[in-house]
Amino acid sequence: MTDPRPRGPIVEGWTPPSVPENLTFDGTHVRLEPLDADAHAALLFQEFDGHDAVWDYMPAGPFPSSSQFHRWMRDMTASPDYIFFAIYDKDREAYGGFASYLRVKPAAGSIEVGYIALAPHLQRTIAASEAMYLLMSWAFRAGYRRYEWKCDALNMPSRRAAQRLGLSYEGIFRQATVVKGRNRDTAWFAAIDADWPALDEAFRLWLDPSNFDAGGRQKSSLSDLTRLVRVSQDPALGRQT
Repeated sequence: MTDPRPRGPIVEGWTPPSVPENLTFDGTHVRLEPLDADAHAALLFQEFDGHDAVWDYMPAGPFPSSSQFHRWMRDMTASPDYIFFAIYDKDREAYGGFASYLRVKPAAGSIEVGYIALAPHLQRTIAASEAMYLLMSWAFRAGYRRYEWKCDALNMPSRRAAQRLGLSYEGIFRQATVVKGRNRDTAWFAAIDADWPALDEAFRLWLDPSNFDAGGRQKSSLSDLTRLVRVSQDPALGRQT
């Protein structure tokens, strides 16, 4: 008999995960460590200086001085709403950006990655992709059921990155907010725990040294490896994700 009041299935054997605290992730190409204004602000300001486009879709920035950037970073890292990481590029031996967990909701099993800023030298590198993999991996291993990525709907590089990483497109929230005086429609992407085993395998295959030739060129693309895992594709991107 059909249930006249259909409801979701019981979630068996699951308990709310822990809140991420004092985490450091050490990969082959990258290290993520807790972001600290005194340790990282000046170094990151040098990497971002003159590259104002990094801040186009961010709630803050660009910053005209190192001291203002330091003050902003100090205030942001003091907020309980964000868990920021500095991204150290081992291949270049330099800090190249930061990223954050946010909207962490253990009771719902949901966590978001965002506030991602990458200096030009870190963009579109193996290190950057590995950083995103490490953040996603911890979330699912810790017991989160849903891993979210949101961005300005006009931010096509971010939308491409989300799909390349294997997150499924979930739609546009129209007029979601106002950022720097401008309207922002927000594009939503997510992966769930049922997706993770296949995504984990895709990342491991892609990151394997055998997937790169002597010049560092990939043999199989990450987007090809994750494409079959995604339950939906971003229509704005076509097949080139």
